[in-house]
Amino acid sequence: MASSDHTILQFSPSSTSLSAKVHPLVIFNICDCYVRRPDQADRIIGTLLGSVLPDGTVDIRNSYAVPHSESQDQVALDIDYHHNMLSSHQKVNPKEVIVGWFSTGFGVTGGSALIHEFFSRETTNPIHLTVDTGFTNGEASVKGFVSVPLSIGDQQLAAQFQEIPLDLRMLEAERVGFDILKATAVDKLPNDLEGMEASMQRLLALIDDIYKYVDDVVEGRVPQDNKIGRFISDTVASLPKLSPQDFDKLVNHGLQDQLLLLYLASLTRTQLSFAEKLNTAAQIL
Repeated sequence: MASSDHTILQFSPSSTSLSAKVHPLVIFNICDCYVRRPDQADRIIGTLLGSVLPDGTVDIRNSYAVPHSESQDQVALDIDYHHNMLSSHQKVNPKEVIVGWFSTGFGVTGGSALIHEFFSRETTNPIHLTVDTGFTNGEASVKGFVSVPLSIGDQQLAAQFQEIPLDLRMLEAERVGFDILKATAVDKLPNDLEGMEASMQRLLALIDDIYKYVDDVVEGRVPQDNKIGRFISDTVASLPKLSPQDFDKLVNHGLQDQLLLLYLASLTRTQLSFAEKLNTAAQIL
């Protein structure tokens, strides 16, 4: 039997080991830029700023939009505007450098390779962040990609975008806003009490998941994970040691403070409304 030679296509494994941490300010800023986009623009693109942590994780902390125009076969970026914005940002935060670029839309498009090639000259191994403002899957999904070279032996043929893990860890107040942002339709924005109620429901659900996981590990239904165990132990150790009575008293005092703030805010709005009506009536007379 005659032997046949097989051509082996290889991907570089170094890029796919990256991960990124995205601050909620970046997502909010991208959505705000999309709302303010020109009427003829289908999507917006821009620069991601941040730093690389000691463990290799890319920390994305800021962003700004870059004017552009694109067609089926070419993309034009306002490079002068990009460099001026970068210089302005680094005057305030000199430690923030270019770590990638973002675009709105679902996934990678045809012109993404051209834009990624430009940012590859600005920084090493840039990250491409996409925010689905069109709610393709019923929510504003956020994904990250890196360009992985495709080669035959030592000859590089092309590049392919591969998805990387994203860490969207945020504070609870930011989580409430992000959940509203992900929804396709919102009847009204929640007030402080409704936001607290949603946070408590989410906390109870997480506690139930932890209880179930610990029980499954103890009963041998799932294998133990030392990393998860240490994280649970550190979380429990960080909680203050309070009696149930002291804890209820602390929560009730905090709730009363919030209710007092809501009452004062409502009283201020009422007084401003009265003052505005009296001023209008005086002008008419």
